[in-house]
Amino acid sequence: MLKKMSLERTQGGGGSGGATPVVSIECLKGSSKGDEWATDMLQTGDILEEIKIGALRVVGSPYKNGKAGVQKLLHESFKNKETSIRVRVRRSAEQMIELQACIVPNEAAGRRQYMLRAIGDPNYAVGFADRTEAECAALQASRSSRIVNALTRAKLQDGYVAYPWEKRMQDVLAVPNSSSFFSILFLPKAADKAASRYNDIEDTLARAQAWFNAAQASGVSVVLMNIQTESLLTKVITNNVSGETASSTVNAGSLSDLSNVANVSLYGFEDYHGVDIGVVRAVRLWYMALGGEYPVEIRLNEGDTKLGFAISRTEEGFIYILNVSGDEEGTPSNRSGLTRLYLEAKASSKMLVVSRVCNHKVLPWMVSSSGAIRCFDTVSLSQKLSLHRHAKVPILLHVFTVDAAALSASPSFPTTTRSFGSDITRPRVNLVTSPPAVLAMPAEVQLAIQPNDSQVQPLPPEAMVGNDEDGSSSSGGQQQPPLLRDTAGEMSFRFHESSVFGSWV
Repeated sequence: MLKKMSLERTQGGGGSGGATPVVSIECLKGSSKGDEWATDMLQTGDILEEIKIGALRVVGSPYKNGKAGVQKLLHESFKNKETSIRVRVRRSAEQMIELQACIVPNEAAGRRQYMLRAIGDPNYAVGFADRTEAECAALQASRSSRIVNALTRAKLQDGYVAYPWEKRMQDVLAVPNSSSFFSILFLPKAADKAASRYNDIEDTLARAQAWFNAAQASGVSVVLMNIQTESLLTKVITNNVSGETASSTVNAGSLSDLSNVANVSLYGFEDYHGVDIGVVRAVRLWYMALGGEYPVEIRLNEGDTKLGFAISRTEEGFIYILNVSGDEEGTPSNRSGLTRLYLEAKASSKMLVVSRVCNHKVLPWMVSSSGAIRCFDTVSLSQKLSLHRHAKVPILLHVFTVDAAALSASPSFPTTTRSFGSDITRPRVNLVTSPPAVLAMPAEVQLAIQPNDSQVQPLPPEAMVGNDEDGSSSSGGQQQPPLLRDTAGEMSFRFHESSVFGSWV
């Protein structure tokens, strides 16, 4: 506790003798609010007049042996566990300031050295120094310049604080423990079949932009977040990194070599151990769902023989709801609200893209050096959904939706109005009202494979007659050709065309 007091002193008692030795205050640590510069706080240059320890012991100036004598007094008091102290100091001839504090060790000053920590603000601490009255008067007069110097030297402090990550990731994320940021990695395209040369970084960027523009044009509701290059270290490119495979080489001792790798997608360098290392410059594109992800829960009832919707995959690798059986009220797709979502997306010329199946992301995530997109297999997805139906285990899907307010402000690659592909033009985007935040979902998916690109599509109405639960058809007594596997998940990253018409799951 600090108290400002008025003191009537004679001019002779004001310490006019400039060479008189005194014990002066030394501010060691500032207060949490910078109040050490306030007029009612002890400041460097104030002259110690009186010390009161506990309730009875009072010691006034002058102090024998100066600072050493005061430190001895503090040591005895601290040893006797009498740490409560009140000091009174003089500033000029007419002002006295008091501080209520406690005695604490000053480890930075050495053994048996103590300082006073303010009761009202533990951050504020003062010590003692031997000075003359003239030196104290000069310090008191230079208060303004010292404040400016303190402001110049002041630095912002940083540190680490604990954070409840597990709780926040459960409470504030739309999908617990999983982000809503999606990315796809584009590797540089090989310029020949032997993969001895690669196209430059400009080609990779162009392919990334083409993929994103095509996805938006096909009706996928995504918004661009960021695009960046990503360096991937490889093994030795050739016996000599300056050989045919590396587009350019870098000499660690020459900065001029950096200009050689400004636009290449593959370059090499030699490390300090003489090992040749190749660096592949890939492109990673970050995006999000334009209207966010909405959960749709499919709860299965006894007697459900199908989920009531069909899935397919776009050329860009996105899984989407191709069709729903809207004429059957009892299907899981109707009960869950998936049918309504599909119809709203269709009305806005958008696809109802499936982003997760049981919290597992099913979006495309890489483009290989051959140009093939690595994405998820629709056949294995249909099999998984069938197993859910047979086991009567609920299915949780997340789908992309369109938010009308966000559409106009969403960043995107610039696109032109020219035709996309042959005679297909980019669809006009119509805005729809976003669906409710929480939806429930159906039980089984009807799948079929397109004859040209292995994508799943619904069978025509005449093919639905006589289909049993296992997908076999008795229509006209004709046997359907066997279902071939969609090889989206194979290591070759190749998509094989299939002549199979389709099959309901």
